[in-house]
Amino acid sequence: MKGFLFAACCIGILIYTNGCYKSDVPNYWNCTPVPVANDSTALLQFAMEHHIKATKDSSGLYYEITNAGSGPCPSLTSTIYVTYIGKLMNGTTFDSVGNSAYTGWALNTLLDGWQIAVPKLYTGGHIKLLLPSALAYKCAGTGDGRVPVDAPLYYEITLVSFK
Repeated sequence: MKGFLFAACCIGILIYTNGCYKSDVPNYWNCTPVPVANDSTALLQFAMEHHIKATKDSSGLYYEITNAGSGPCPSLTSTIYVTYIGKLMNGTTFDSVGNSAYTGWALNTLLDGWQIAVPKLYTGGHIKLLLPSALAYKCAGTGDGRVPVDAPLYYEITLVSFK
């Protein structure tokens, strides 16, 4: 039992430090992101190739809500519990969480694109999200190299719950 608890804690810490937190990325605040419009072609191409009926948000991100969910929706100050998968435009998965117990993140600490998109969902909702790099990891990428600089991203997110 102690081994399982230790492994679960290690996985939680790993996810916490390598997830969608913008403040943990070196140079996140100290670079000039490419304009949102520069990524539109790549995002729309990905959407077409993957049969995503993308709606463009005024921020420049694209999304398809495949299940709106029900009940209330989260605000920026909510702590969200989600499952998700994140991919580069070439289809490479760079991050995923299949158990929402490993999340529990303050929405206002996550990527700008998540802060815009997740409040569009209600509990149980699912969204396909195409983020321009300026609303993701910007010109910093991730410190571990999983997400290159100026990389537009694709996420599938399910909002399991929030408080």
